[in-house]
Amino acid sequence: MREPLAFVPPEELARANFYGLLARLFHAPPDEALLEALASADELDAEDETLAARWRELIAAAATTPADAVREEFDSTFVGTGKAPVTLYASAYSLRYTNETPLAALRADLAALGLARREHVGEPEDHIAALCETMRHLIAAERRSLEEQRHFYRRWLAPNVEPLCAAIEAHERASFYRPVSRVAKAFFSLEQAAFEML
Repeated sequence: MREPLAFVPPEELARANFYGLLARLFHAPPDEALLEALASADELDAEDETLAARWRELIAAAATTPADAVREEFDSTFVGTGKAPVTLYASAYSLRYTNETPLAALRADLAALGLARREHVGEPEDHIAALCETMRHLIAAERRSLEEQRHFYRRWLAPNVEPLCAAIEAHERASFYRPVSRVAKAFFSLEQAAFEML
């Protein structure tokens, strides 16, 4: 039987919270309250200077960008009319598959973990926000082993986060989401290195 959430070690809770924040930022544009919370957030006490520096950039962006501007940027970057300039779906970056095969494989992996998309959720399971939320759940709610976390991460996040972050950084309309992508890239790089040590 897994221990309740209160007994999640602090470092694991920090990882889960980071995944949760990325899920929230990629799911929808942050509202004014979230921007204010980010702007007043403490600096990271991280051993990795790159992540700490990227976090400072995000804090600064949150402090200087109005919620309306972030919403407009989100819509023009990730929604758009017709095809979005930057897609947040992992399948688009999985070049070795067709569009449907990754979703079927992902759904099978989620089912094996006892997870499935909620009925009222319209987004496919390969949305980056859903993948980050799954990792948060595996770490903090399910208390899955590091090996199970590594399997999910390496299969569904590792191949896709680098090209996604690069696409965001290269997009001419990206402003607030450029530091978001840099924080994400730095965090995912740490995750990758940690999982390689298992």
